[in-house]
Amino acid sequence: MPHDDSTAAISPVPPDIDAHFFARAPDAVARELIGATLLYDGAGGVIVETEAYHPADPASHSFRGPTPRNAAMFSEPGNVYVYRIYGMHWCLNFVCTPGSAVLIRALEPTKGLDRMTDRRGGLAPRLLASGPGRLCAALGITRDDDGRSLFSAPFELIGAAGDQPVIVGPRIGITKAVDEPLRFGLSGSAYLSRRF
Repeated sequence: MPHDDSTAAISPVPPDIDAHFFARAPDAVARELIGATLLYDGAGGVIVETEAYHPADPASHSFRGPTPRNAAMFSEPGNVYVYRIYGMHWCLNFVCTPGSAVLIRALEPTKGLDRMTDRRGGLAPRLLASGPGRLCAALGITRDDDGRSLFSAPFELIGAAGDQPVIVGPRIGITKAVDEPLRFGLSGSAYLSRRF
């Protein structure tokens, strides 16, 4: 069934972001993370784009079950799953129910801009974290963070400060389940990795 990805919906303000917040379906978590603030060692910004992946999803790393690479996806809700794509870019995911996760696709940088700019070679703020690989490079996230908890340093996650206008559409850069409306973005944001 065609999905109108130009329609924005209001995402409710998340409750306190704790393990219970993450112990739900990844699409609900992905939507409610829009507008939350993610900091890593004090640098970061507002989450403006996410994608949801669940264990029955052929595009998900967990589709074929646990492996050494995806073990963190089967760990506790609120843990971090970090993997590498194209042999060069790290990607940050938040674990939800077992085998499901939310990919953090883009941030609007608000804190630690000097450090983020240095790591990204002096790029403009709009390009610092507008894509999962760029985001991890700007924050300094690597495989060493795989399996860590979002509820302890160096991570800090703060709920959105009010209702957020969320736009929904298909995910990017996958070859399976390409039409699923599991990509969420902050409507009108200039910091998205790609327009909806």
